[in-house]
Amino acid sequence: MEQLKHECGIVMIRLRKPLAYYKEKYGTYRYGLEKLYLMMEKQYNRGQEGAGVGVVKLDAQPGTEYVWRERALGSQAIQEIFSRIFPRLAADDVENLTPSQVEREEPFVGEIYMGHLRYSTTGRSGLSYVHPFLRRNNWRSRNLLMCGNFNMTNVDEIFQSIVERGQHPRLFSDTIVILEQLGYALDKENHRIYRRYRNELQEPALTRRIEDEIDLARVIGQCAPTWDGGYAMCGATGSGDMFVIRDPHGIRPAFYYVDDEIVVVASERPVIQTVMDVDFGSVKELMPGEAIMVNNHAEVKVERILPEGENRRCSFERIYFSRGSDADIYRERKELGRLLVPRILQAIDNDPDNTVFSFIPNTAEVAFMGMIRGLEQHLDAQRFEDISRLSAAGELTSEKLHEIMRRKIREEKVAIKDIKLRTFIAEGDTRNDLAAHCLLYTSPSPRDRSLSR
Repeated sequence: MEQLKHECGIVMIRLRKPLAYYKEKYGTYRYGLEKLYLMMEKQYNRGQEGAGVGVVKLDAQPGTEYVWRERALGSQAIQEIFSRIFPRLAADDVENLTPSQVEREEPFVGEIYMGHLRYSTTGRSGLSYVHPFLRRNNWRSRNLLMCGNFNMTNVDEIFQSIVERGQHPRLFSDTIVILEQLGYALDKENHRIYRRYRNELQEPALTRRIEDEIDLARVIGQCAPTWDGGYAMCGATGSGDMFVIRDPHGIRPAFYYVDDEIVVVASERPVIQTVMDVDFGSVKELMPGEAIMVNNHAEVKVERILPEGENRRCSFERIYFSRGSDADIYRERKELGRLLVPRILQAIDNDPDNTVFSFIPNTAEVAFMGMIRGLEQHLDAQRFEDISRLSAAGELTSEKLHEIMRRKIREEKVAIKDIKLRTFIAEGDTRNDLAAHCLLYTSPSPRDRSLSR
């Protein structure tokens, strides 16, 4: 069994109105594309090995491209991708084109947008392994664009199952395996609808009916029960259906926002809040085992695909990757710090007077605050106990009272970041060396014999 070992960032956007609507209201056809860019930038911490975007156009003419994809490697991948896309649109003078021209011809301006940020320490490297992945077909409803924040622990088993039925994946990776598995289920769904209407309808009406009746819940439901691992899986068909499904244990996060103009899904709630300028309550958590799906008519539904399992939300996600500005994450981190107090006291021989407390890295600051509050409560209890004992014995003098009240929890900034490098998500072999160069350690006074991080 492969171990869970990485996190990425995802963004899915579905525009629910014609492109002309956004041009009239917001002054640009690039409304969805700009939202995609902002949400990817705000999740930059989730991956620096590479990034990719995908766009599906619903009104492209036959003979023209309707699924667009751009990917790049490296820590500047987001900027590299959009530095290719935006100048191209500017060169085409996209804002002065008619809605019909934009809808039918202009690249990277469509109704479905997908973004992915790849975490830098996992899997095989190279552009061939950067999401999104695309399964091509001559029928729009059989094209599948896919990305995800996931790690399947039984990828060998899934690979073997698809090979045994005759499929021949061109690469061995968890993403390709899942893409082929979902693609096979999507083909079956197309065949199911085709067989139902083949004696009633002629082409192209038959093709349109197939596109209208694709049941993504059925497609996902054929595959998801075989998946073992943590995932927030995203997919879009060439005919305009879109989905995001979350694993039944909630290991990987996913949040969504829906209004009459747009559907947005991302790995972090604050990203949606800030980019869409909405409050905390407007952004919903996609619950474990659920999928949010949007069909080609922009109708939205959230449906349970798998039974909800035991809560196994990834601690690394909650402690390190997720933004502390999320109200739930903030409360969790503070509570985590408070709950650590008994073990910390045990580690320092119950001697906070000779201990300096600090935090590393910066994402630990909120947990540190919770820990300090917990330590202060412990110290308050000790003060009360000491005062009560001395008072009962008639030994409480002003000097002893002053000594008791003078006891404080010592907080210091013991490590200062020297340069802006992301040390924690660097490759394991170089992480220690990077940390030595990036962090300057201060020296507590000689009487301070331990440091709690």
